[in-house]
Amino acid sequence: MLLRALISLWRRTGYLPLSWLHTIGRMLGLLYDWIPNRERHVAQVNLELCFPELTWQERKTMRRRVLQQIGCSLMELPYVWFRPMDQVSGLVQEVSDASLMQREPGQGLILLLPHLGCWEILGLTLPSDEKVTSLYRPPREPLFEDLVKGARERNGATLVPTDTQGVKQIYQALRAGSVTCILPDQEPKHSRASLFAPFFGTPALTMLLVNRLARKTGAKVIYAHAERLPSGRGYHIHFNPAPDGVSDADPQVAATALNRGLEKVILQHPEQYQWSYRRYNEQPEGSDSPYH
Repeated sequence: MLLRALISLWRRTGYLPLSWLHTIGRMLGLLYDWIPNRERHVAQVNLELCFPELTWQERKTMRRRVLQQIGCSLMELPYVWFRPMDQVSGLVQEVSDASLMQREPGQGLILLLPHLGCWEILGLTLPSDEKVTSLYRPPREPLFEDLVKGARERNGATLVPTDTQGVKQIYQALRAGSVTCILPDQEPKHSRASLFAPFFGTPALTMLLVNRLARKTGAKVIYAHAERLPSGRGYHIHFNPAPDGVSDADPQVAATALNRGLEKVILQHPEQYQWSYRRYNEQPEGSDSPYH
């Protein structure tokens, strides 16, 4: 009952101006940076692993800004998910290198959306003539399932489960020239579909799904992210090419290229990346998780 009430209250915050929501989000981030908690700890460890050249004080400052951006991510969601579509699309102030979405007739497109900036707005603001089919992992809390699925599908996208049948539908969609959106920086659950590849110099369990989809369907692969603009002004969508190696026949070469492309994109706006995710939780045999 309490959770339902909190969800209702959170949903209603979407009627506030985006600048207000981002201000509240930054305040929440400051609170999270002040009180010891899991997200702060994970972000600190990740920044130490990925930016060893920074001083302790520089990493501490960056951690605070990262947590503030994560607060913005939380607070902007009800605006992006529940406002009318014309208002959501109106948040996009600029688009860079949209020509990268162009491909050969009948060719599919794999859009790699790292947890950078406002990734939720990307699937809702793609051109209306693009058919989008994407994998979907239901949230642990059943109350959120209809909420999340309904929000992500309201612009015509189709979400399919992250199982064998769902992956089969993704293959079919790409062969038909459609688009699929994949979060490439998630740690895979199944070791058979992943291997360890360097990510900012540290081994990270990396998915092979992108490589397999690209090789078997001939789909084009690019990265996309929505930069969060200051003062609640909206978002700047960036498209970036993927390294040639993402479709290499050698899985190790492909996984390394996937992460190398991720690094290049993340470094454009490093403080807007979700460093609170335990990207290095699984390590090669004999090595412990750095978060323990």
